[in-house]
Amino acid sequence: MCESKVQSDCACVTSKKINLDEPRYDQEFYMGRAKHFFQTTNPLNLFVSSRKLDEAKCLIHSYKCGEKLPSGTSEEDLWRAKTLYDSAFHPDTGEKMVLIGRMSAQVPMNMLITGGMITFYKTAPAVVFWQWLNQSFNALVNYTNRSGDIVQTDKQILTSYVFATSGAVGTALGLNALVKKMPPLVGRLVPFAAVAAANCINIPMMRAQELKHGTPVFDANGNKLGYSTVAAQYGIGQVILSRIAMAMPGMVLTPVVMDYLEKRGTLCRYPWLALPTSLSVLGICLTFATPLACAFFKQKASLPFSRLEDELKDKVAKEQDISKIDRVFYNKGL
Repeated sequence: MCESKVQSDCACVTSKKINLDEPRYDQEFYMGRAKHFFQTTNPLNLFVSSRKLDEAKCLIHSYKCGEKLPSGTSEEDLWRAKTLYDSAFHPDTGEKMVLIGRMSAQVPMNMLITGGMITFYKTAPAVVFWQWLNQSFNALVNYTNRSGDIVQTDKQILTSYVFATSGAVGTALGLNALVKKMPPLVGRLVPFAAVAAANCINIPMMRAQELKHGTPVFDANGNKLGYSTVAAQYGIGQVILSRIAMAMPGMVLTPVVMDYLEKRGTLCRYPWLALPTSLSVLGICLTFATPLACAFFKQKASLPFSRLEDELKDKVAKEQDISKIDRVFYNKGL
């Protein structure tokens, strides 16, 4: 329940009904998805207090339930509450997500971690530390932004984390060993290659329960049909591509800039410039790459009913007329 009850003399917000079950902007088009993610991944959302987030959730819940809202509440107030809700609460479970696991933490956290990976990439201890830190952060983000409502045990989470991080660190060390005799620029690009490869390990491992038990799928009216491993596979594949695209601009452009400054002798004269320069370039890239990459695919994804596993199709067929179900919908995660 909301912390404070809406007073009986409060007026309804507006006579025009808006759908708070969907984002404000049309998700069928890339620009609409980009606008949505520019708002929800905004790092400033991290500074919103827990109380304000709960109030936003309460306002949305009250509106959906048809309750009267506080006098003076505008449509913009509702959409602002919707943005805060989407940035902090899991779309399937409704639980408040861990602060640094939210997508709004991607820009500041990845600035620091990726800056470290690109700046300190030459020695094995540095590679191990920064890749471990990066993959530990990614594991938290992947688990926080998973699809579905399946509860994982502490043992399952720990096992997934160990496999995800060790596989990623091993990949980074192997790549670093291969490029030792290559030009410096190639060495600077190793962190991106390692991150891209690690995403293919980390994301499926941290969302292994979805691949095993499936993610919930719904019909066009929002009725839950069951759990599909096929939908989980599609969703995880799309998230992997988005995450690689998210990392690419900063982790490719930054090494090029740093290599140029090194060849000019700038970093030799002013070695202290290395880290702030890396962070600046990364910050600019990530500010745009994070929402634009998230927007590649719809978060509320869909696939034809015919592509579901036979077991689930048979189950649904026993309960209703499947001729009326063309597509199924699910949260692919982020």
